[in-house]
Amino acid sequence: MNTPATSAVPAAASACPVAHHAPSDARTPAGCPVSHRAAAFDPFEDAYQQDPPEYVRWSREEEPVFFSPKLGYWVITRYEDIKAVFRDNLTFSPSIALEKITPTSEEANAVLASYNYAMNRTLVNEDEPAHMARRRVLMEPFTPEALKHHEPMVRELARAYVDRFIDDGKADLVDQMLWEVPLTVALHFLGVPEEDMDMLRQYSIAHTVNTWGRPKPEEQLKVAHAVGNFWQLAGKILDKMRQDPSGPGWMKYGIRKQAEYPDVVTDSYLHSMMMAGIVAAHETTANATANALKLLLQHPTAWREICEDPSLIPNAVEECLRHNGSVPAWRRLATKDVKIGGIDIPAGSKLLIVMASANHDQRHFDDADMLDIRRANSSDHLTFGYGAHQCMGKNLARMEMQIFLEELTRRLPHMRLSEQTFTYVPNTSFRGPEHLLVEWDPAQNPERSNPRLLDLVSPVRIGEPSGHAISRTVVVESITPLTPEVMRLRLKAPDGRPMPRWLPGSHIDIECGSPELSRQYSLCGDPADAGTLEIAVLREAESRGGSRWVHEAIRPGDRLKIRGPRNHFRFDETAKKAIFIAGGIGITPIIAMARRAKELGIDYALHYSGRSRGTMAYLDELAKLHGDRLHVHAKDEGRRNDFTALLAAPEAGTHIYACGPLRMLEALEQCCASWPEDALRIEHFESRRGTLDPSREHAFEVELKDSGITVTVPADQTLLDALRGANIDVQSDCGEGLCGSCEVRVLAGEIDHRDVVLTRSEREANNKMMACCSRACGTKLTLEL
Repeated sequence: MNTPATSAVPAAASACPVAHHAPSDARTPAGCPVSHRAAAFDPFEDAYQQDPPEYVRWSREEEPVFFSPKLGYWVITRYEDIKAVFRDNLTFSPSIALEKITPTSEEANAVLASYNYAMNRTLVNEDEPAHMARRRVLMEPFTPEALKHHEPMVRELARAYVDRFIDDGKADLVDQMLWEVPLTVALHFLGVPEEDMDMLRQYSIAHTVNTWGRPKPEEQLKVAHAVGNFWQLAGKILDKMRQDPSGPGWMKYGIRKQAEYPDVVTDSYLHSMMMAGIVAAHETTANATANALKLLLQHPTAWREICEDPSLIPNAVEECLRHNGSVPAWRRLATKDVKIGGIDIPAGSKLLIVMASANHDQRHFDDADMLDIRRANSSDHLTFGYGAHQCMGKNLARMEMQIFLEELTRRLPHMRLSEQTFTYVPNTSFRGPEHLLVEWDPAQNPERSNPRLLDLVSPVRIGEPSGHAISRTVVVESITPLTPEVMRLRLKAPDGRPMPRWLPGSHIDIECGSPELSRQYSLCGDPADAGTLEIAVLREAESRGGSRWVHEAIRPGDRLKIRGPRNHFRFDETAKKAIFIAGGIGITPIIAMARRAKELGIDYALHYSGRSRGTMAYLDELAKLHGDRLHVHAKDEGRRNDFTALLAAPEAGTHIYACGPLRMLEALEQCCASWPEDALRIEHFESRRGTLDPSREHAFEVELKDSGITVTVPADQTLLDALRGANIDVQSDCGEGLCGSCEVRVLAGEIDHRDVVLTRSEREANNKMMACCSRACGTKLTLEL
């Protein structure tokens, strides 16, 4: 790794992966020279095991597609390239995913043959069309709804295992919890009787080494015997299940489905899945949790924050899976000549796609090497894969990891890493520390002074990325009445650290007493003030609970949970002129916009309407700052904003920004019908969408292009709910078409837009929609999911 790399040649200039000056002596299969670093690449080295993203940083930055002579594989390291490979499972076949990456001796192969070892196709290494046919038949137990009934058992196991060492003051979390609990859960999920845990652990490790490792010649026979015994054990368990396939468990479900689809779910398939399922359902989760705990304990601030605020755990799990996942790389086979990242890849080439590197790609993740448990796009990670072969068990893993972190942060917040050297089983694809030694002072165990904390339970989020649950705790610095009905709140960080940066038009979500009730409030302070966030809240006469709670329950010094800032009402700083129109509390997002226009020297006018001057918040401050650019339209003075006159003549380069009551916004839309596309930009506080009325809707289908499946959306269900029911991850927050978090890309079909986020031109482009509320005009849509 210390040898300087040669520079990659831009794709436009050459399809050769390296410059031809000073290459190594190694060559690609086509005879092209290989760079020194590519020639030295060895994923079985300890440096790769310790930190895969760092090990291939040189590749990610300089040579993102290279040939490894030692491995005989092309190695791919950038996010977009790897996602493209996952997306196209016809050009990039999964057929070699379980092939031995290191050929074994004839003696070892003879040992496997003596056990009638015949590992064949599974869900991870099967080509189309067989793969998707089987996936559809066997998917139901993996859906979020079906997984819910496993949660009590996972909680019970986590509690019982922590009970065993809580008073010891030290533990090896891998040996004493993180291996056996996921294995027990895996066996329960599969419907397999609990076998000898130590034996299954050894079998599982042997399978990993046999498939993705580089066992030494003297180790190969021992590994082969273990894998052969594992194969025979899987067959015996399956034979016993066939005698009575009733009852819970995915394998019994598969046996029952075999009766319905004998050509799809075959005997050899079930045998292979039994063995692969025992490994896949527990080893990756055990490793992922160990990686996550190691990472969090190495970052004490992040650990403290999730201890203090369990609602951060779901996104912390996603960020740990991104930053330090348990599946660093996977394999594909090129079925035809193809280019990846501008490099020619011949048909028949084997690919090692390093997802751990993709997850640290600065082109997709800002400050990618930083652990940020509030990162908005953590769930974009590729640790679970992507597309048709994305891990079916991802949500079971998420559930377990969330529960393990909840149990340990609640009961052992004072836990710390012991001095130790971390070791890993050398292989390309399954990664987690073999041991995780921790210590603590039992006298400080919180439950000794507060036994009731054992009764607390945080909700598990299954079946969706948890970006909408990224909250932060803030302190109410001050509360100031602005009018009889509006009060200003200034919020700051409890530890005095800077608040998140924001731009004019941004809003935050405040949890109003519980995670189930949140409301959006525009930021109306100064973006240059890094110490505080400012909002103003109108007490609504017909409050749905949010504004009433803010006015009645909050006091200075109280702690609140907020999410954001987010911005779907952006101010275009390149505009020639801006017209700002606000009605009532709709002035809040306009304040920062008008201030910014003044700072930039943009020509602007600010129109502010209200019942009376006494009800109009910030009026004196606005008058002082904007002078005669402020136009006040007070109803009790007989001054109403005449939109028809104001907007009679469309002006090129002029943007109109408006926020206020729904009737005002609808009137503005009518008056701006003749203006250029998207001249009018609106911020909504309420949705036009009512409750879904099945009698007025029709069912439609959505083809998920990247996943290779088709989902039916009934008349009584939203697209968002239908996608989640099919185990497809889609983030969402408001559920009303207000926030834009559930946006999905549309490839074909006409959209019935019902959100209040997209602009006119964005709707007319017909290439994206909000899954929580919008539907299909016709009978089918094709989505990039």
